[in-house]
Amino acid sequence: MDNIILIGMPGSGKSTLGVVLARKLGYGYLDTDSFISQREKSTLQGIIDKNGLDYFLNIEKSVGSEIICDRVVIATGGSMIMSDEAMNHLKKLGTVIYINVPIKELKRRLGNFSDRGIAMKSSETLEDILKLRAPLYYKYADIEIKFKEGNSLEQTADDIIKELK
Repeated sequence: MDNIILIGMPGSGKSTLGVVLARKLGYGYLDTDSFISQREKSTLQGIIDKNGLDYFLNIEKSVGSEIICDRVVIATGGSMIMSDEAMNHLKKLGTVIYINVPIKELKRRLGNFSDRGIAMKSSETLEDILKLRAPLYYKYADIEIKFKEGNSLEQTADDIIKELK
């Protein structure tokens, strides 16, 4: 299986970058958040509001654990990393790339993220989420791509392609 799996915090650009990367490589593209939204016929925030965080995380785990594909760039949801089952499955499918973006840049990109569908408790901050998830991103990543101020999506995709070779 020759897939590329993008992981990282909400707002790290996995979805946007995934589209560019897939185009450059001639791969298919799958955004797990979009897939979940379509399957549940709701926004991510709507799913969390209606059914709770645990329900959402269980759906995310099942989606991540059941993907079967080849030559696809997969942009995971930011919280997919919370499921060992899903991440172990995804690692078998291909190369896992951690898109590492500093907290200051994430906050700038996300703005008011209360309706963004981020899997977090109401009492948690973005810093709390990063502190919890960062060790897991490093645990599962085969490659880390660090945010470079001023880099375009095209340049970042090219950086990933260089790392893959």
